[in-house]
Amino acid sequence: MSRIPDDVIEQVRDSADLLEIIGESVELKRTGTDYRGPCPFHGGTHRNFAVIPKKGIFYCYVCHEGGDAFSYLMKRFGMDYPTAVREVARRVGITIPEQAEQAGPDPREPLFSAVAVVQDWFATQLRELPEAKTARGYLQERHWDLQEAIPLGLGYAPRGPALQVAMRELGIDEDVLVEAGIVVRRDDGGSYPRFRDRLTFPIHDIRGRVVGFGGRILGSGEPKYLNSPETPIYHKGRLVYNLHHAKHAIRQAECVLLVEGYFDVLRLAQVGIDHVVAPLGTALTSDQAAILKRYTSRAVVLYDSDQAGLRATFRTADELLRHEFEVRVGTLPPGEDPDSLAEAGGAQAVQGVLDDAIDVLERKIQILQRKGWFEGIEHRRRALDRLMPTVRAAKSSITKELYLARLEELTGVAKEVLAQDAQERTMPQRAVRPQRVPGSTSTRRSQRDGDLAERDLLRVILQSPVWLERAREQVPADWFEGDVYRALYEVLAAPGGERYQVEPPDMAPDTVRQLWARLKQTESGLDVEGADVIFARACQILESRPYFRELDDLASRRRQAPAAEQEALLSEHQRRMKELQTRFPREWKRRYTQRGWRKAAGPAASN
Repeated sequence: MSRIPDDVIEQVRDSADLLEIIGESVELKRTGTDYRGPCPFHGGTHRNFAVIPKKGIFYCYVCHEGGDAFSYLMKRFGMDYPTAVREVARRVGITIPEQAEQAGPDPREPLFSAVAVVQDWFATQLRELPEAKTARGYLQERHWDLQEAIPLGLGYAPRGPALQVAMRELGIDEDVLVEAGIVVRRDDGGSYPRFRDRLTFPIHDIRGRVVGFGGRILGSGEPKYLNSPETPIYHKGRLVYNLHHAKHAIRQAECVLLVEGYFDVLRLAQVGIDHVVAPLGTALTSDQAAILKRYTSRAVVLYDSDQAGLRATFRTADELLRHEFEVRVGTLPPGEDPDSLAEAGGAQAVQGVLDDAIDVLERKIQILQRKGWFEGIEHRRRALDRLMPTVRAAKSSITKELYLARLEELTGVAKEVLAQDAQERTMPQRAVRPQRVPGSTSTRRSQRDGDLAERDLLRVILQSPVWLERAREQVPADWFEGDVYRALYEVLAAPGGERYQVEPPDMAPDTVRQLWARLKQTESGLDVEGADVIFARACQILESRPYFRELDDLASRRRQAPAAEQEALLSEHQRRMKELQTRFPREWKRRYTQRGWRKAAGPAASN
């Protein structure tokens, strides 16, 4: 059977009338925003079966069957997945263009399957395991009923080896669990579950597939929240929590609401504020902002109003401004977070805060005015130091002009002078490659490794539509620093780029066509396993490259810094080293083995 394009599947899913599909065989009655009826799967007579049209899902609170329109047809009538998609498409009048079957399976499929099974197992433990009473009690403290939490995918990861035993009985290889970030292997060959005694939150990709987890510790210990590590399917900086559910509401509202925590998202969605998402960390990444830009160009940031929350707010806002968003900031009442506000006051209380949200620059000005920072020359200078990063972040020329005019009005400094300052300080940040000692071994090796990684990644992408689709999901164009490499990748990643896997891009410059020809000569002989290794290795090299450069630059600054600054720089250097070792373990090991970070850090590292 020919393959159905992914974008068409999404279109069909979005257009499906789940209420109509299920209502043909189940008598449903409205209950609030849901519809209830007897479950068609376990044969009960009570109305324990819920259809939630707004989210496009169904769920039985007794037998725990759930899913979307496709899975309903598959479970109820025995259809396979393509048949279910075609049946829904027929109902909504969508014609499905067919594509030739992809050459070979997606090598990530075992990971997706394993993580989905683990998610179901976590949910079962939360419902049934006596040990999970602490987790159930914690939910009650947060004013969450178990009947509400289970359909949202919350689960419990117990202590001990129960997860590994259960997965072994289900036939899931432990190597797959290790690669998926579910199980950690020790140096002595033993292993243990990554998530232990934690309330778990499933993290989905844009297509709704579970790709990883966040885990909230239930007792004492650190970290309070633990996320899945980087894996072939989980990329923290390129996933946005709840976007798979919120994307349509974001388009409808023409705005995205950003909050900090899982419970913030879930509570706001529960009270009917559906255009809400959260970054998987303290601040938004460039990739996450670019993903959100596909759905809207307006954002409201609603983080906690304490000092840590404000710092995260302004970092997130600056990233959004760099992607030409209009950014407003909401201010929560003292002592409240979005979860508590929505739980106490419902959607009306939250909407009141959103209605009062103001532009991010005005929010900064508001804070500084309360501190009296515009009452003298010195204070104004310090105020501008706080405000100008937001001006510099604004990529939209209109937004930047408005910001400059506002600061001129506020401080008396001509906007032409402010614009010059913004331009001068922005230019170094646009440099593609931070400068280090010319001709150094570190520079040459790093450059060579990056060039090879860019070439190898393109070799793999040219081999099969599977790899091209995977690259579209995981690889932003700015990972490519070579102009010709980047140009070829942009041609391939653009809509319809699959054709250039088999024929040269005739409209591209000569240098791009020549590169394409050279890569095509070397692409043969790559099996799926070999291509997977090359793809993963190249991605880690390219993603980590700017971070390791920053570490090199920090080491160089330390060597040149006066003694009074050494201790602070040493602390910062060690902190970044630890972060990189955790985030990019393979690349860390490769680089450390090649040249040794103690040597790279210079003599001050031994202080």
